[in-house]
Amino acid sequence: MSDLQTIHDVPVLMCAPEGELIGCERDALDLIGNAGYQGAQWVVVPAGRFDEAFFRLSTRVAGDIIQKFVQYGLGLVVLGDISRHTEASSALRDFVRECDRGRQTWFLRDVEELRERLKS
Repeated sequence: MSDLQTIHDVPVLMCAPEGELIGCERDALDLIGNAGYQGAQWVVVPAGRFDEAFFRLSTRVAGDIIQKFVQYGLGLVVLGDISRHTEASSALRDFVRECDRGRQTWFLRDVEELRERLKS
């Protein structure tokens, strides 16, 4: 179940921790369609909802999913602790750092961090 919230005047679709895994472009398009229907500008997905392949950059799953969000003009937040993935991969760690510098895709630990980001 997803919940549309407004955080600092920004409509945000908050995805529930339980639900189907997100592991391909089709899954991303389902989320994007739902978000667009509800008028969201950002989609927040708990890290546990992503297939393990998302966190292995060599699979290109993360790039494919993020590209779909870019194409449809929606922000994506991967919410939660992904340290076990970033500790195992310097490439992923660098990717996350670069994403977090931008305004399209963020890897955030909790909703409070999201609130701070959306203030500016």
